Formats: sequence, structure tokens, C-alpha cells
Amino acid sequence: MKHVSWTMTLLLFALPIARLDAADWPNIVVILADDLGYGDLHCMNLEHGKIATPRADKLASEGMIFTDAHSGSSVCTPTRYGLLTGRYSWRSSLQSGVVTGYAPCLIDKDRPTIASFLKSQGYHTAIIGKWHLNFEYLDAKTGKPLKAGDYKEPPIGATIPDGPITHGFEYYLGFHHARDIKAVIENDRVIEHDDAINMLPRLAKAAVSYVEARAKEKEPFFLYLPLNSPHTPIVPSKEWQGRSGLGAYGDYVMQTDDVVGQVLDAIGRAGIADNTLVVFTSDNGCSPAAGIPQLEKQGHYPNGDLRGTKADIWDGGHRVPFLIRWPGHIAPGSTSDQTVCLTDIFATVAQIIGQPLPANGAEDSVSFLPALSAQPIVSTRAGIIHHSISGHFAYRLGDWKLELARGSGGWSKPTEKQVPKDAPKAQLYNMKDDLGEQHNLYNDMPEIVTRLLKQLESDIKRGRSTNGPAAKNDIQRIDLWKSSNASTNEE
Repeated sequence: MKHVSWTMTLLLFALPIARLDAADWPNIVVILADDLGYGDLHCMNLEHGKIATPRADKLASEGMIFTDAHSGSSVCTPTRYGLLTGRYSWRSSLQSGVVTGYAPCLIDKDRPTIASFLKSQGYHTAIIGKWHLNFEYLDAKTGKPLKAGDYKEPPIGATIPDGPITHGFEYYLGFHHARDIKAVIENDRVIEHDDAINMLPRLAKAAVSYVEARAKEKEPFFLYLPLNSPHTPIVPSKEWQGRSGLGAYGDYVMQTDDVVGQVLDAIGRAGIADNTLVVFTSDNGCSPAAGIPQLEKQGHYPNGDLRGTKADIWDGGHRVPFLIRWPGHIAPGSTSDQTVCLTDIFATVAQIIGQPLPANGAEDSVSFLPALSAQPIVSTRAGIIHHSISGHFAYRLGDWKLELARGSGGWSKPTEKQVPKDAPKAQLYNMKDDLGEQHNLYNDMPEIVTRLLKQLESDIKRGRSTNGPAAKNDIQRIDLWKSSNASTNEE
């Protein structure tokens, strides 16, 4: 893929990162778009990116673009689990699909999160946006759990005993997932019902207010901002409607970009930009709900040159835009082609502040801090594991990617049931030579298949993919070779 012409090589402009004193620990802002494709940001897709994203482009020009970054899954819930815990979600009880609320939180009460870790180190922590990791709603009067089928929306006044506030966050404003987007939650209570079109502006306003308030305090802050856009319902505000010339989805991407800009402007006005690390990324690839064929007819390729979409095991499902800015520590306009995963944010944050990872957490997290100064990532993890909505696995090691699926493993054609019976039982691609995953080498490279499969089996069996204390998966059996009828529920 092509990238911005002003990109400088970090080998020439590397800035060494020394261990920081506690007084110099940076504020950390992680903005997670929802269903934003690899090619939706113009700076990631100069040739076929037709949506104007000036604020993301500026962020990239001031920091670094990772060109080979991946979400922990090609769908929502498992990616969010991995980002917050530094652990692949398939190690939990969730083996496919997503959660739908009205159930105990997927994150175990004793499992560390980035928020609980940073809070223990003196950070103030907040989440503003989409949770989508399950929690229960309790009746305000009886305290008994409510059942999803009994309510069109979670009722106002319902309390939440196991939400973000119990997993390390000191403040929460947002909603659970798209189908319950009208139920606005603050901390541990549903406070009102509102139209879906108002959620994104609400989140933007709250994030700006949070930055402005915390900038006045001495303690550093961690803001996790998981937006609801450009996921369905695709509801750009009135002032953004028609702006892109590419339909509602293009308008919503532009509005998402503007929200990023609002947060960056707040950081700038508060005078804390030099000591604030900002990450902007996405939870998975662009969804078919965006109307991809029509967008492509108009010249915009939301997943760039990648094959597949959200939900798939192909890279279009999980290779995501990843921009990071940290003035004085990252050379402006730089790029890195090192392979990273959103599970790695946890270990990176820990290394930045010079603190060890929790012994009972972050089993799949590797710090990419060296990459920020053009150095190779030092890792005890061999490769990265990908996972599709139906639970199909893939293993990425260097240029090679082994996919334990005969088709997309998700929604794109051919699905598992549509692949010809005489097709290979799996797929192997050289991602350096074949980014579009068109030439299946599974039958031609048995030694490579064996090596990658053995490593995948080891990483799963050990309960972790990095060196560290003994760990276990939450379930005893994890099936590597999934049937074609695995769950594919949409969030």
C-alpha cells in the first residue's frame, strides 16, 4: 500500500526513549473507532481513499503510522477484551461472535485491565463510549437482574454491578453496544434514553470536558474513547450529512475524524500536548453494512487493497489503521512496518512508565515501544494470532500467514460452505508478496504450514503467547479447526 509522501524514515530521525520519572509519565488517550476500515483514512490510502480525514492525516503527520497493525479479532467484543486485558479473547469463554448484554462481564473480576493497572500507578482513568463486554442491569427497586427480552431499552434507573467502574475505570459515560445505543449510562446507572444520532456528539463533548478538567490536575490520566462510529446505525449529524459526497457512511467517517480533531484540539488548548500520548485505531475492518460495493464504484476502497471485511480471517477483517503521536518521542511523519496487535498496548504502556506487567495478566501483550524510535520490537512471542467472528484461527509469523479456514471464516464470499469441496483444507499466504491473499500456497509449502501450526498449537496450549508465569485458558478445550456453522451474530 502507498503512504504519505512526507513520511520520513525513523532510522534517520529516531529519538531515543529513556525511562521516565513518575513526574514525567504521559497522559494516555486511546481513541478506538468502530468498524473503521484500513483504507478509510486518507493518509493510509492515498490512491483509493476518497473520504476527507484531515484531522487523522494531521495526527499521522505529527506522529507515526503503523502499516501492519491488527485488532485482536475481526469483530467487536473480542477486540475490546484484548485491548483492555492484553489477552486474546478466545482464551475466555467467548469462542465466536459477540456478547449482547444483560449478562455478567466477560472480563473476570480478578483480571487486570489497562485501567486497573494505570489506576494502581496513580493515573486517573475514564472510559467514554462503547463497552460491549457484557454487564448486568439490576432493577433499581429490587436489585434483581433484568432480562433482555423484557425491555426494548435498558430502563432508566437500572444499575450496573459489574461494568467499567468495577474494572479499573473511575468514570464512565456511554452505552453497551449498538442495539442498546439509546440507553445512556453514567458510571453504574442508566441515566436517560436518547436518539442514536446524538451519541457521537455526546461522546465528543464528554471527552473534551474530561481532557479540560484533568489537565488542571497533577496526576496523569488515561482516557479510553471507544466511539460508536462509523458502525451502524450510520447516523451522521445534520451538519455532516452530504459532506462526503459518498453517502451516509462517508459522512459518518468524516464526523468521526472531526471528533478526533476535537479531542486533539482540547489537548492542545490545555497545554498538555507535549506530554500526552495519543493512539487512534479501529476495532476491526470496515463492515459490509457500509455499502462497500457502492463506495468502491465511487472510487473509495474502505479496506484498501486488503481482501475481506469485518468478520473475516483475511486481513481486511483485522488489519486496522493505527496512528500514534507522542511529541518529543516519536519522529513526525514516520512509519513502521513492524507487525503489532491491539493487545500490545497494555505492555507498551507498562514499559513507558517503567513498571512490570501484572503477574496474572497481559499474557499476549508485547511492548512496541522500541518501534517508536525505529528499533526492532524485542519479543518472546513468536507471532500474532488472528481470529474471525466464527472462531476460525490464523497465525501470522513474519511474512507468512496460515489460515485454518477454507474460505473467509466470516461474511465475505466464499464462506466455508461456499468453498469447493476439492479446495485445500486451509490457506497459506506470503503477505509480503501477496497482500491481497490471492495465491494459496497451503499445498505447496508443507514445512511452513507445519511450523506455523505447531507454534499456534503451542501458544494456545500454554495459556499465553509470551514468556511469563504459568497461565491457563478459561476453558479446557479450544477447537483449532472450526466447523462452518459457528456463531456469526452481529453486534
